[in-house]
Amino acid sequence: MIPYLILIISFIMDGVLTNFLPFLVNQLSLFTPELTVISIFIIYPFFRKQEKKYYIISFIVGILYDLCYTNLLFFNGVLFVGMAVLAKRIYHNYENNFIRNIFYITLVIVLYESLSAGIFYVFQLVPITLERVIYKISHSLLLNIIYAEMIYIILKLLPKNYKKISIN
Repeated sequence: MIPYLILIISFIMDGVLTNFLPFLVNQLSLFTPELTVISIFIIYPFFRKQEKKYYIISFIVGILYDLCYTNLLFFNGVLFVGMAVLAKRIYHNYENNFIRNIFYITLVIVLYESLSAGIFYVFQLVPITLERVIYKISHSLLLNIIYAEMIYIILKLLPKNYKKISIN
């Protein structure tokens, strides 16, 4: 129940925050939300023994994200599954703690934005430059790292009977 709640809250907050925070190039906002992508990374430990289900949920959330926010059907579905694969690799190979979580979230944001920009560039969907990609990455980090750390702390503070997993 907890991972679904995290996904729903993140999904809704992505929509709400993009309506209230300026996120276009050259606007002075350090808060570009990528909360749904971050939540895909954070919820992996809940699905450690159900990876197929995790990938399916990631794909479905990506499709819903496309339908509600981007109008690029299957684009984020595929990217979210890619982020899910990255989450699996990180959680299987490295220990996750408060400080390392900052690095991992930064990596997730950089890879997500770079892959998005690469696909936009290859298929010429949107005119994209390296400057715009760096701008978007730099303006995504602060809000998303704060959000990820808040979720991480909340998950650490949950009683054991609610989480039934090890976050580390």
